[in-house]
Amino acid sequence: MTPAGPSFPQIDERLELFRALRERLERAVLPLATSLDGRRFTLQASLHDLQLRPGGYVVIDTGDGERLGLLESLELISEEAVDLAMPLAGTQAASGSSRIAVRRARGEGRLLDDERASFHDAQVRHADGEAVAAWLAAGGAPRSPLSVGTLSRAPGVPYALDARGFDRHTFFCGQSGSGKTYALGAVLEQLLLRTRLRVIVLDPNSDFVRLHEPRPEVDAEVATRWRAAAAGVTVHGRADAAHVRLKLRFAELSPPAHGALLRIDPIGEREEYAELIDLITGERPDSISALDRPGSAEGHRLAARARNLGVDAFSVWAREEGGSLLEALERDDWRCLVVDLGALGSAPEQALVSQALLGRLWELRERREPVLIVIDEAHNVCPAQPRDDLTALATETAVRIAAEGRKFGLYLLVATQRPQKVHRDVVSQCDNLVLMRLNSTADADHAADAFSFVPRSLVHEATGFTLGEGLVGGRIAQHPAIVRFGARVAQEGGADVPSDWA
Repeated sequence: MTPAGPSFPQIDERLELFRALRERLERAVLPLATSLDGRRFTLQASLHDLQLRPGGYVVIDTGDGERLGLLESLELISEEAVDLAMPLAGTQAASGSSRIAVRRARGEGRLLDDERASFHDAQVRHADGEAVAAWLAAGGAPRSPLSVGTLSRAPGVPYALDARGFDRHTFFCGQSGSGKTYALGAVLEQLLLRTRLRVIVLDPNSDFVRLHEPRPEVDAEVATRWRAAAAGVTVHGRADAAHVRLKLRFAELSPPAHGALLRIDPIGEREEYAELIDLITGERPDSISALDRPGSAEGHRLAARARNLGVDAFSVWAREEGGSLLEALERDDWRCLVVDLGALGSAPEQALVSQALLGRLWELRERREPVLIVIDEAHNVCPAQPRDDLTALATETAVRIAAEGRKFGLYLLVATQRPQKVHRDVVSQCDNLVLMRLNSTADADHAADAFSFVPRSLVHEATGFTLGEGLVGGRIAQHPAIVRFGARVAQEGGADVPSDWA
């Protein structure tokens, strides 16, 4: 006869035993770390009461002292335990043996000190804010600090960027609604407060036109310091009591910009291009309409072309007024120039001003005066695929500055919502990264490929960031860190559309 199988109560009893045994084994996983080179480590930990997170910190007791580490990745590992005999109640013998899949956490990271001693099976625990703060106080903080907020994975611990790292190009990225513009403002404020670095901001959304104004809730002492630091801030935009009108003179543009503006091919339309350059060199007009003089057939043709293209109607022309943005750039009486591109009426005007400014900065490069060039919404100024000749010129100049500008003191900070929309030769030259929330894993993959100096696993954490949270890495950071940006000092220029319609 075939022996009867186990009854349902026996199966339930076996399942309960199986689950209890698995939990006991999983809870018995020891939190241990190993390092072969004293620089990087791996660790294991129990999944029960797990406090570790990618971007967080751990304390490792090597026996010779405690070391602080940054946990860069964490994954779930499932492994089969040894064969375990599990007899069924009511049977005479064990019905064979069972393998139990035991799960644990496995992580990798880097050690944050300068020691190089290896270790094995060192006790590891989650580092609280007190431990991280102690490490920063003992020398982990930068020598030229820019206080921008707190560590997100060590709540309450202040965090500072390293001002010296801004002598490298910086990429600032985050989806709409991530807090990118607010965080960028916090960084610029600290640069103005803590350094002597000159700053130029290409501001397409008028977000920084009130950079010189302290917020009303700011402490009086801080507000006084800010007014002193912001005394050299000049906004070129809409003409009013607080701003200078943003204007250019036609004659001060470069010959390639003249040709691109009027869509004249210097090779295919050689004669007309030569006439344009000759007239501009001789007349030096404030606008193209000034070329349309009696007896000048060439000037009449060029002025007609400008009218047909709408170029002569640009609001940016200085016309009878004196001064221009490019003249202001050559003076020494400014600390920060905010170029309010949002004050202009059309995308071609914005492209013209961007090209003229970048081109003049490149022409002045031999001065070797350090300046941070902030290009907000950089996908409009130096896009991956320029849409017209003016934008192509601006992109070409941005690429040249990215490749060669550092030796002349020209440092870029390009900000955008999507990294793949900015020209790759600009992105590839950026040695610093500030990454706010990304909604797309495809964007995270692209960012991880482009900025390999930041751990790929931490870049992917950006898909879960909350408002104001960002990953910083490169020369501006002592180590890749997830930061929550703090309150700003200055007023914001832009504002969200009100949602009271809901």
